[in-house]
Amino acid sequence: MGQIKKVVLAYSGGLDTSVIIPWLKENYDGCEVIAVCADIGQGDELSVVHDKALKSGASKVFIEHLTEDFLENYVWPTLKAGAVYEGKYLLGTSFARPLIAKRLVEIAKQEGADAIAHGATGKGNDQVRFELTVKALAPNIKIIAPWREWDIRSREDAIVYANKHDIPVAAGNKVYSMDRNIWHLSHEGSDLEDPWNAPKNSMYLIAKAPEDAPDKPEYVTIDFEKGIPIAVNGEKLSAVPLLEKLNEIGANNGIGITDIVENRLVGMKSRGVYENPGGAILYYAHRELEYLCLDRQTFHYKETVAVRYGELVYDGMWFSQLREALAGFVESTQETVTGTVNLKLYKGNIMPAGAKSPYSLYSHDFVTFEADDVYNQADANGFINLFGLPLKVRALMQEKTGNK
Repeated sequence: MGQIKKVVLAYSGGLDTSVIIPWLKENYDGCEVIAVCADIGQGDELSVVHDKALKSGASKVFIEHLTEDFLENYVWPTLKAGAVYEGKYLLGTSFARPLIAKRLVEIAKQEGADAIAHGATGKGNDQVRFELTVKALAPNIKIIAPWREWDIRSREDAIVYANKHDIPVAAGNKVYSMDRNIWHLSHEGSDLEDPWNAPKNSMYLIAKAPEDAPDKPEYVTIDFEKGIPIAVNGEKLSAVPLLEKLNEIGANNGIGITDIVENRLVGMKSRGVYENPGGAILYYAHRELEYLCLDRQTFHYKETVAVRYGELVYDGMWFSQLREALAGFVESTQETVTGTVNLKLYKGNIMPAGAKSPYSLYSHDFVTFEADDVYNQADANGFINLFGLPLKVRALMQEKTGNK
């Protein structure tokens, strides 16, 4: 299929990427295959992944520990933007792919590879996310997407191919297609393909079902500095242990379960259920602090930016000029987003329980219903007259012309 001597493969250890290794060697003139597994907090047994890649025919295996990089350079910027896709999805898979693809490019350059390969299907968003990142960072390298080339069409076909090439196939009764990292766990497929079917409580692997959460609410405080979470319940923590702590607290209270029929970039709708306990808490807390610290115009414009930012991340445009420009705007808004938020967690619900900041724009002196010496209520007359002048002029015209 082409003069390819060395390929760097995004490797997960699953069935698809394991059979890709011998398939590449068969179809690309016995090329060398280097497997790269990204650890972003998914909890896989990486030593098993390493050995399986070698047994499947890889010449070399890289296990890359990227969890801290993932949170600090991909998750936190998106959190500060307040970016959510279609009002629900906290982008757990979306911003993981450019990180992984970036590392693939770096290793490909380091190893002198001719191509980068991935196991994403031709129906999903991930193929776009991987490949746009490669195009942005290494425009001349070839991209191989076996699912768009080979004759394998099902898990059963893949198992037959694996057995033929002596690739171990994990036993088990995995029902759903899942993607996991420290930020989230997604579930797709099986009974979820019918949007009328409610998610089964037995499906949840991180969070408790809300009805199974404790009958007593739990309070949690989160400290932010310039939009970045830095402490939980008064304890300063770096990114990874901080999110792990919030995942534990949120999961115990049934927080962060999201059920969405989303619009995939490739044109179809898909149904997914996401477990995002720590992420849900952080998004809620960050927004509560922005209510306190951002002026009206900035807050409202940032809401518009958040929607576009979320679309760009979802679409795999992390390294686009627009995403980077919007990130610059977001950074400027976060200069004063410093303070502490207190939240009440109860059976899947998050409720505000107080917020404070040295940069708070809330002023009791101005807003009080009691007597004050700082606000002249008569000033509102002129403001309303000028603000409503266009409405008055239009109404006068309508009366004059009868154009009502």
